[in-house]
Amino acid sequence: MNKSDLIEAMAADAGVSKAAAGKALDSLMKNVKKTLKGGGKLVLVGFGSFSVKERPAREGRNPQTGATIKIPKRKVVTFKPGSELKDSVN
Repeated sequence: MNKSDLIEAMAADAGVSKAAAGKALDSLMKNVKKTLKGGGKLVLVGFGSFSVKERPAREGRNPQTGATIKIPKRKVVTFKPGSELKDSVN
């Protein structure tokens, strides 16, 4: 499923136009990004939680040459699924 498929499904489920569903999805994505960028955590009970974790700097290897390289620290977005989501997949 891609974004346009999701918008279509949201519009059908909610009984609204595709334009309104698209605006709602865009607003959701904007607010998720804003919350995570500010260092916050987003929890959707039953669905899951999004948070930002920092990976420390480390040394790695170039797979072609075998040379040691330094990998800088970085922030990554993590998602932990909720129990309802886990149960719906099994």
